[in-house]
Amino acid sequence: MSERTAGLDALYPEMVERRRYLHQHPELSFHEVETPGYIAQHLKALGIEVRTGVGGRGVVGYIRGGKPGKTVALRADFDALPIADAKEVAYRSTVPGVMHACGHDGHTATLLAVAETLMQQRESLPGNVVLIHQHAEEVVPGGARDMIADGCLEGVDVIFGTHLWSTIDLGRVGVRIGPIMAAADKFELTLYGKGGHGAKPHETIDAVLLGATIVKELQSIVSRQLNPLEPAVVTVGTLHAGNTFNVIADQATLTGTVRTFDEATADDIIERMERTIKGICEAVGATYHFTYEKGYPAVINHAAPTALIESVAREVLGDERVFEIEPTMGGEDFAYYLQHVPGAFFFTGAGDASYPPHHHPQFDFKEPAMLDAARILVEATWRYLEQAIEA
Repeated sequence: MSERTAGLDALYPEMVERRRYLHQHPELSFHEVETPGYIAQHLKALGIEVRTGVGGRGVVGYIRGGKPGKTVALRADFDALPIADAKEVAYRSTVPGVMHACGHDGHTATLLAVAETLMQQRESLPGNVVLIHQHAEEVVPGGARDMIADGCLEGVDVIFGTHLWSTIDLGRVGVRIGPIMAAADKFELTLYGKGGHGAKPHETIDAVLLGATIVKELQSIVSRQLNPLEPAVVTVGTLHAGNTFNVIADQATLTGTVRTFDEATADDIIERMERTIKGICEAVGATYHFTYEKGYPAVINHAAPTALIESVAREVLGDERVFEIEPTMGGEDFAYYLQHVPGAFFFTGAGDASYPPHHHPQFDFKEPAMLDAARILVEATWRYLEQAIEA
């Protein structure tokens, strides 16, 4: 452990206390009021310059180093999810139907501790640090895009972020150069057939059968029409039709998601979906309304910043605890930051294989993971700023 991160051990009890407070008081995306106030209060108490209401509900802190140099941005998100907390723990959510089911409470507590550590070292810091506390990561269009438009990346040379990951063993870190998280799009399809009596299907255009046929054919786009070496997912998540057992439905609604790493692949899938839907509907005389919403782009890590994170993680945790992680089809609006400045997003192990996955009512994580993440972020900040001076 370096002298720069040694002070984090003393801050760990506060990290846990803050994380548990936030876990008990979650706020949904675009409805965060108390949480940004809580964050701003802590940053101001440290003597950090603070902007609030950035891009809507975001909070940005500025640490001006005592020596000239580059600027590093560090990002944490703070919104919760519309899920009822099913854990029997003392810090269980007090808000009915809302909980931190993705670790954003831990991300926030981690960055607050990093801020305090770097502020204590400010006079010797060879550059500046921008602390980006972001709202609304969970819901498209997300908070990152608006915060960027409001200037949170002005003057920033590199950005780092991490996700506490409950299904990766505590003490391990996953890194990857290039695509690490997928673009996450959403679609909705309403089918209009002709209803009728369940005993007379020949007089109808069955919206249930139509929907089932389209579900089957949409799945074949990936399995039979795309290059198998190009990762992609088309998932129909809902199909709603009909009201009773003996009536053939005249309408059906499908919703789903498309996940890709390459924009051209996504565009190809959209074209194939539209062609498939149109062909099937025309064949039986049905009509339809299809909407496709582009979500977050893919998270694509830059080579040099990712190599720096890997090097620091190996130093902090040991070579055997750092691995190249496989890309995940989950989405993250950290992608927007990486479209504007070089940076890296990495996964900090925060549980083990027995832990529930993210977005689960029983979601939780091992809190010492916050200490691992904080050490890596502090050390990476220093390493980048020192290397920039040497260069």
